[in-house]
Amino acid sequence: MKHSEIRHRIIETASTLFYNNGYNSTGINQIISEAGIAKATLYSHFKSKEDICIAYLQFKNSTFLRDIEDFTTSKEKGSKQVLALFDFLQKFYQEKDFNGCWCVKTVAEIPKENKNIRTEIQSQKNDFINLIRKLVVNNLDISNENLDSLSRKIYLLYEAGVSESHLHQNDWPISEMKKVCEQLLD
Repeated sequence: MKHSEIRHRIIETASTLFYNNGYNSTGINQIISEAGIAKATLYSHFKSKEDICIAYLQFKNSTFLRDIEDFTTSKEKGSKQVLALFDFLQKFYQEKDFNGCWCVKTVAEIPKENKNIRTEIQSQKNDFINLIRKLVVNNLDISNENLDSLSRKIYLLYEAGVSESHLHQNDWPISEMKKVCEQLLD
């Protein structure tokens, strides 16, 4: 098997384990066992569990950003593309093994001194805000002075929908956040 295929298998395995069981509850030996590789193989691809975590976060984020952008931009131009963020989240909640936000779950488990993982998560959240900003620019008539504030408000509504739907194990928070966003866009 190619080097890149083994690396990808390790990342996919760790992603499933970290997302479902948590970062701290998942050990290196469990990743090795589930991926069906030797310890030396894992360490030839990653120096530490932290490096695996960063690769996991990047893997989840790249898939998420691609999927949500494809989904939202496939909708009718205008506010419908912005509101489609919540439709995507609703679909994600209903179709997948929804377990909340991988970034929030991970940051809750690391010490605040862990700058590498925290910086990666902050970068990913900023990437998402920028995607929202792009949707707003391409679909709404808004002044530059209000653009960043509106984009961050939509982001916060989305994140509240993620967190609260996970907490309540129900998708009503997503629907309610979409309604709040509609009011914000009016």
